[in-house]
Amino acid sequence: MPYDRTYHLLARLDKVRSLARSERPDVLEAHSPYLAAAAVVSCGRRTAPIRTAFWHSDHLGAYIHPALAALVGNRASDAIVSPMFRLYRALLAPFDAVFVAGTGQAHRLRGAGLSRVVHVPFGIDSATFRPGAASVARRSELLEGAAPSAALIVGVGRLAVEKRWDVVLDAFGRLRAGRDAVLVMFGDGPERARLQRRAPPGVRFMGFDRDRARLAESLASADVLVHGCPWETSGLVVAEAVASGLPVVVPDAGGAAEHVDAASGETYRSLDPEACASAIDRLLRRDGAELRARTREAAARTFTLEQHFSRVLATYDVLSRERVRPGRA
Repeated sequence: MPYDRTYHLLARLDKVRSLARSERPDVLEAHSPYLAAAAVVSCGRRTAPIRTAFWHSDHLGAYIHPALAALVGNRASDAIVSPMFRLYRALLAPFDAVFVAGTGQAHRLRGAGLSRVVHVPFGIDSATFRPGAASVARRSELLEGAAPSAALIVGVGRLAVEKRWDVVLDAFGRLRAGRDAVLVMFGDGPERARLQRRAPPGVRFMGFDRDRARLAESLASADVLVHGCPWETSGLVVAEAVASGLPVVVPDAGGAAEHVDAASGETYRSLDPEACASAIDRLLRRDGAELRARTREAAARTFTLEQHFSRVLATYDVLSRERVRPGRA
């Protein structure tokens, strides 16, 4: 794709059909409502009697709404985009179930007229992302020469325009004016060079870390995870941070906010760097022992991979029974 070359276009639908027909699966899943969905539907019911879709991205909310809001304001943009959301009903209507990780997105899809929406949060690998992964040595490495008392703040995610890392960087600049802090960014993407140019002192860009255990160690060893995107359908990295016992600061809109409770994190007015900086500062000023206790409680409540697949497979069991006895709810 032109903007981000790590994304590719699924154009060879004939190859998808050929592979599916050779395997003859019970279920075909589409993980995009566009070409992947077209590929699944084109295989036909004889190839796979059950077909499902997983809702990963709200492109209207992440791209169209902000562009319109910049031109005509939020209220007018809401009025324009809300009816457009019904387009998703047409794209997803051919599927027997649509899995959605966030409650807000599930509500929007149901409001658009989809009746077969199944809310299943993404599961976290709790054996990897856990409070016990914390490491004094890793913390020192991430601080890279800063005082041990400095606040260690992390951001994790794709460095793309819709993630709004500019809000996080501006907030960190404000925060660092009043306290010693380091911001470590994990991830890569088309905006990396631009973000590095605008980053204030104290920011380190680590790139994409393929070692999941090392990333989990980094999260468990930090003081705060901060996130900037108000259009997440779920916010997987936020859930991984919570599972690691890490307090989080996230926008008050989108799926990321669904992972936060007031006892173990903070929300801020989305897209407002000043509000973000204030939220981070409030969190860092809390009683450390009390906050650690609350974050460990939140980590214990994290939805796991096993729970995720249990719910998905239970849905497939119901759908397979429907196939045998049509009309069963």
